[in-house]
Amino acid sequence: MRLHSRRQFLDAGLGFGSLALATMLHQERAVAAPASPLTPKLPHFAAKAKSVIWLFMTGSPSQVDTFDYKPELQKRDGQALAGADPKTGFFTTSGKCLKSPFGWKQHGQSGAWVSDLFPNVANHVDDMAFIHSCYSTANNHAPASFLLSGGLARPGFPCLGAWVTYGLGTVNQNLPAYVVMHGPKPRGDDGIWAPGFLPKSYQALAIGTSAKEPIPNLSRALSLTDEQQRSQLDLMRLMNQEHQARRPLDGDLSARIESFELAYRMQMAAPEAFDITKETVETQRLYGVDQKETQMFGRQCLTARRLVERGVRFVQLFCDSPGGTGEPADVPWDCHKDLKGNHTVNAKATDQPIAGLLADLKAKGLLDSTLVIWSGEFGRTSDSQGAGGRDHNPHAFTIWMAGGGTRGGVHHGQTDEFGYKSIEDKVHPNDLHATILHLLGLDHEKLTYRHNGRDYRLTDVAGELITPIMA
Repeated sequence: MRLHSRRQFLDAGLGFGSLALATMLHQERAVAAPASPLTPKLPHFAAKAKSVIWLFMTGSPSQVDTFDYKPELQKRDGQALAGADPKTGFFTTSGKCLKSPFGWKQHGQSGAWVSDLFPNVANHVDDMAFIHSCYSTANNHAPASFLLSGGLARPGFPCLGAWVTYGLGTVNQNLPAYVVMHGPKPRGDDGIWAPGFLPKSYQALAIGTSAKEPIPNLSRALSLTDEQQRSQLDLMRLMNQEHQARRPLDGDLSARIESFELAYRMQMAAPEAFDITKETVETQRLYGVDQKETQMFGRQCLTARRLVERGVRFVQLFCDSPGGTGEPADVPWDCHKDLKGNHTVNAKATDQPIAGLLADLKAKGLLDSTLVIWSGEFGRTSDSQGAGGRDHNPHAFTIWMAGGGTRGGVHHGQTDEFGYKSIEDKVHPNDLHATILHLLGLDHEKLTYRHNGRDYRLTDVAGELITPIMA
């Protein structure tokens, strides 16, 4: 029989001490742990939407080739395009009109014009509110994306998803409140979905399509049991809280503490939420997951539905490049060279998944509470760039919304006869943000955060509600 010295026996006793410590930490955590910053918060008034799915078509589709039909542009193909000089306001001539190479038809009871690029999405026009008069003050991808996402055309400010998370929290504490899915990061990178000066608790969980697992590094180490991991987290929380007590002005420490706890809770909930194999074969086909061209975006759209179904507040999908468009992968809808080829490929990759999402949400009774947004960061020119491309155009672009308290089958605003400039009921990103927040039950003038001695808001000192599109 092997004998142990008194020192060895005492050392072994430390194991019992650690168990006692773990129990004490559990008790202390239950009593003293502060409320999570993601705890659900009451809206300012009754909300019509509970969640948002934003379909961001990176690179910007052409409004006059998708949802803003312009017969005059078709007639004047090759003729000089009349436009106003931005400095003088006088009309002058610029390039030559480039007609849309796609066919157009009216759809639904509302008679909405949709190009042949979106045969499946066209079946849902009576559920959509089209805003044809959007405009931007930025002419490059990154600044325009910052403006559309965060209200200002420069980085460093909180995006819409972070503001929504800050204002409302999340109803599912086992999943992140704000999720971003992307392929190659778009121009502007993480700044497009950044929390800016808001506490990091409100930042997005960003997932690339190239990741081998839905959320990298989430799984618990095989060498740890759940009890051991819980004890480690409790000890880490206690140490971090003591560290924080000496630095009360450092808000990032609270976010770090919460991030460890959320990751622990997500270990069970997240893999299930992201596992689309649990869906029926029919549902996967509805989204086009079974087809090569639509598989990637179909998986993202189906995952988005599964997330909002489980209480995730804000999901943003950045269109992945299907390849072969002749444009950089980080701006797949950019069409400087070959409008027809570029838009054909990208529309093929997204049409069925988007239509599947709308149909599935409606069938499950989720469309009324889920606001679906489709947009690029700006529009395209009505004249040609090169032989058959279109350049950036901040003066006019179309965004549509569906569900979440919007009116289906309506058209708001108008562009000129060439689709080049917004001329009636012009809509700035601040107006879009004010409207989206309103549908979520938030007053954009009351949703503020004090930073550097002043109260900031998403819409800064602007923003008007687009009431005609609201139910």
